[in-house]
Amino acid sequence: MLSFSFNFKPYIAVIGDIVASKKISDRRAVQEKLGAVLSGINKKYSGDLASRFMLTLGDEFQGLLEAGGHALAIVDKIEREMHPVMMRFGIGVGRITTAIDRHFPLGADGPAYYYARKMIDELKTAEKRNKEAKQNIKIAIEEHAALSELLNTIFALCTALKARWTGRQREVINAYLDYREIQSDAAQKLGIHQSSVQRALANANFYTYQKALLVVSEILSEIKE
Repeated sequence: MLSFSFNFKPYIAVIGDIVASKKISDRRAVQEKLGAVLSGINKKYSGDLASRFMLTLGDEFQGLLEAGGHALAIVDKIEREMHPVMMRFGIGVGRITTAIDRHFPLGADGPAYYYARKMIDELKTAEKRNKEAKQNIKIAIEEHAALSELLNTIFALCTALKARWTGRQREVINAYLDYREIQSDAAQKLGIHQSSVQRALANANFYTYQKALLVVSEILSEIKE
């Protein structure tokens, strides 16, 4: 497995926002749902947090992790819970140069947040251009530009896979993940045969997608408290 190291204490800053939020008819309801999803993230992943996730600018949120093993699980959970509302995520790995308040992320600052903000801005710019890779997750790791580029290539390919998923495939994938990746339990939840679950996952190239994210997660898991 590809490894990397730092000569400083790294943190993982995550900034996310809603794509084309001004076009959503009921923005308030979507914001309330996002707030509830973030509350669930804060409870489930409390042990990974340096500062909890919270809404900051209405359609935007941020949080700070001190361990990277669950960073993509958190992003994936938010994205799946908010679908069909489209989300984008900027991830910055680097130093935090200010004091950190576990309950209020807005006061913290440093390269980790600079990079996360830069990634969000680059995603917004890329969405307007035809010749750039389309992705909704982008990462920058302080002092590791080549690794960042490699991971972003993986994210772009994963976005291409997700873009081809049908509504039914997404429903099966969500059930499969929510029921501990047990096909028979997902099938029972959906009222279909296990073979139908397997076929939907295969046709969606889900296992390829899952493997790609697992590789990224294993790399980020080297960032620990």
